[in-house]
Amino acid sequence: MRKLMIAALLMTGYSSSAQVALGEIQGYLVEKSTKEPVPLTHVFIRDLDKVYQVISDEEGMFRISAIPAGTYALQIRYEGDTIKVDPVQIKMNSITQLGKIELAPIQQLGTVYITPGVRLIDGDLPIPQLTGDEIAKSVAKFDPKGLITSMSSEVRIADDGSLVFRGARKGDMIYMIDGIKANDVVTVPSSAIGSMMVYTGALPAKYGDTLGGVVVVETKSYFDLYRAWMAGR
Repeated sequence: MRKLMIAALLMTGYSSSAQVALGEIQGYLVEKSTKEPVPLTHVFIRDLDKVYQVISDEEGMFRISAIPAGTYALQIRYEGDTIKVDPVQIKMNSITQLGKIELAPIQQLGTVYITPGVRLIDGDLPIPQLTGDEIAKSVAKFDPKGLITSMSSEVRIADDGSLVFRGARKGDMIYMIDGIKANDVVTVPSSAIGSMMVYTGALPAKYGDTLGGVVVVETKSYFDLYRAWMAGR
């Protein structure tokens, strides 16, 4: 019994650590009427029992790193008010650029204006990525391989149904599902996918044992659904 309990604890710890995909957000704060930077302002995200937070610098810039991928409400404490920005999507291995956020006291605010965008942490070229919401709206949502080929022209489906990355041999690729290598992605229902990313070149070192490409899949969890619900409150 004791050995079984230890094994269960080890498996639980491994599973929870393997499923953590991180991203970050950047942006800058300005006063709505004057367009002047808003420095030394508390910007934060609440996630269950954790708070990811930072103070904006003298130019109103802020950056919050190592946030689990998901949908969150970004909150800003400004002149005694806590302003809640529309739900923000944090994508795995990416920086979500919020751009300019215009602030005013809540009674004058109306709408918080942001300019969203995403770029890859590791370079200037964007890496194709789909969120769970985007997958749900895709015409290929019931076909994981169709989703992958729709994300990049560098990937095609061979005559035998396998995926092939341009310039690589058939089968020379890696599937990562929740941080664990797998032989395929067809066993994962599209409704269970929280995000999907396709690397066709310039692979990060952690995926570096292939000459082809990498398909990274993060499945949904209870916490993803809870975060999305909290963000929409």
